[in-house]
Amino acid sequence: MTRTARFTLDPAFTVGDVDPRLFGSFVEHLGRCVYDGMYEPGHPSADEAGLRADVLELIRELGVTAIRYPGGNFVSGYRWEDSVGPAEERPRRLDLAWRSTETNRFGLSEFIAFCKKIGPQAEPMMAVNLGTRGVQEAIDLQEYANHPAGTELSDRRIAHGDKDPFGIKLWCLGNEMDGPWQTGHKTAEEYGRIAAETARAMRQIDPSVELVACGSSGRSMSTFAAWEATVLAETYDLVDYVSLHAYYEEVGGDRDSFLASAVDMESFIEDVVATCDHVGARLKSTKKINLSFDEWNVWYMARSQQDAEQNPLDWPEAPRLLEDNYSVTDAVVFGTLLIALLRHADRVTVACLAQLVNVIAPIMTEPGGPAWRQTTFFPFAQAARHGRGQVLDVRVDSPTYPTAKYGDTDLLHATAVRDPETGAVTVFAVNRGQDTALPLEVALHGLDLTEIAEHQVLADADPDARNTLTEPGRVAPHPAKGTVLDGGVLRATLEPMSWNVIRLL
Repeated sequence: MTRTARFTLDPAFTVGDVDPRLFGSFVEHLGRCVYDGMYEPGHPSADEAGLRADVLELIRELGVTAIRYPGGNFVSGYRWEDSVGPAEERPRRLDLAWRSTETNRFGLSEFIAFCKKIGPQAEPMMAVNLGTRGVQEAIDLQEYANHPAGTELSDRRIAHGDKDPFGIKLWCLGNEMDGPWQTGHKTAEEYGRIAAETARAMRQIDPSVELVACGSSGRSMSTFAAWEATVLAETYDLVDYVSLHAYYEEVGGDRDSFLASAVDMESFIEDVVATCDHVGARLKSTKKINLSFDEWNVWYMARSQQDAEQNPLDWPEAPRLLEDNYSVTDAVVFGTLLIALLRHADRVTVACLAQLVNVIAPIMTEPGGPAWRQTTFFPFAQAARHGRGQVLDVRVDSPTYPTAKYGDTDLLHATAVRDPETGAVTVFAVNRGQDTALPLEVALHGLDLTEIAEHQVLADADPDARNTLTEPGRVAPHPAKGTVLDGGVLRATLEPMSWNVIRLL
């Protein structure tokens, strides 16, 4: 019989407040994310701007906040001027990043309008091209987007039909510039210098902008940590965030290690925090650099690479790329990644799920047809809705299981978020065990909680079950049985390999 997993919740012990930007997403001009995804003028549900109403509705339900745009690798060849003005006059360009043809029919103005249609919580997070371009193009874009009027660039925006400035506050200084695959790839010294120069110039236009410096493209990069240290030595006083990117996949049938992916994610976060704080100490600075985990997801990269080698692209428009179809197993791992982000909410204050539609996404579409929720849609939507407030310090006492990649790993991965206004608490918990239910006990100290509002579970007898075009509702959360709150102790049984949301009032 599996030993009971336990932890204690006490409002006196917190990690930090959840920044709404933790529930951000990512729209890149890649595959069918934009075209035939969120933007399809000929679709029966399309509005006057060509945006699919069914997709907009799902995005609102998903609850995304900051939306990073337009890349990603795409941004390192991006000419922002191509994306403004009359759509029919915009040039077609070769996109080196994804070997596709970019029509530019959807551009900057359309993206801002898209964010507004999602709602006031959807904040644009704009990336500038520091691959093939530099300081001048970045501040030109900033002036076009944000200056009210009276200059050539701001008046050009007004002439294009956007009288009001876009008010973009959050900017990424390039993308994955440490990666040899990146157009305009740079050394840490080269990137640190251009990032500092760009940041300084952007702050001359608006000192209140928030800037993200490129961190490592992944923890496995040979330059990891040395890259961050070198870049921050140049930019520490000029930027607010350093970025992290991480993707996880099941390799060689090792599902136990895959289920433990958040072990790596949490170590990655803690290593970057340590590096940032080391640079700050060297500089004798009281400032803290926060983390922007602006690309994260389950992504079957090996499969994508294999597909690319078998089907070389010949510059098509909006090809079907990176359209992973997620299983229940993937959704459970995805849930642990959300838990990892919440557990570090004191320093991870921006995070972007990559991506939003079709491309390794929680939402899928068919041209001219329906849109539907992938399995990963549900954990994100639940966390975005209920994971607001103060993250409580959760230290689990859990049985473990062996993994080839991470050694003995806790079966339970959990966090909890308290609403400071109502006192309500939401527990997010994953049972990593593939075959065994996990008893859970949570001691509630100093919390006036008397009622279980709900206990929702994402699990299935078939761990490979997934939602598809022909069966879009195959997988969905269901209520748990037997969860009780008695004498200040929450007791529940977590189904094998499950994502759980327990709301306490």
